[in-house]
Amino acid sequence: MARVITQASMSLDGFIADHSDQVGALFDWYANGDVEVTGADPDRVFRVSAASAEYLRSAWSTVRATVIGRRLFDITNGWDGRPPVGEAVFVVTHRPPDEWDFPDAPFTFVTGGPAEAVALAKQHAGDGDVAVTPGDVGGQAFAAGLVDEVLVDLVPVVFGAGVHYFGGYHGSPLVLDDPEIVQGDRVCHLRFRVRRD
Repeated sequence: MARVITQASMSLDGFIADHSDQVGALFDWYANGDVEVTGADPDRVFRVSAASAEYLRSAWSTVRATVIGRRLFDITNGWDGRPPVGEAVFVVTHRPPDEWDFPDAPFTFVTGGPAEAVALAKQHAGDGDVAVTPGDVGGQAFAAGLVDEVLVDLVPVVFGAGVHYFGGYHGSPLVLDDPEIVQGDRVCHLRFRVRRD
């Protein structure tokens, strides 16, 4: 059965980008090592430490579908039609784009909200995993009880303000299991399972 995970680089004060959607030093660790790692797009090469490479390969190898919000889709232009991780991308949006340069790319625009997007992504993923990007969509999926694991790539930087990892989540406190910890170079990778009891 597909697991639903969230994963992103995060500042010590809980932000995944600033208010201008810039990531600054949060992504420095993707280029500070000598081990090459790729996701689904072989042209997008990261050079990380050996520990980070092993962690990323483990985290990304089982992902078959990704759920993102329209904001990220617009910022990245849908990665030019090439999913960064997995085989397909499900975009949560109020309105699909009128025009896009990559209409045959494996992107599905979902107008029914994060729960519908996760359900469609799980159908596509089969026994594989679904990755939901943090921020508003990830926070809504978390609030709806759809997330099984939370992966945080904790970076030693303080933003002070910006886009929260859990978006606008204001639900009841949820308890997570103790983290699995991998120490990288300028990043600490944390993997938490969401408790279901």
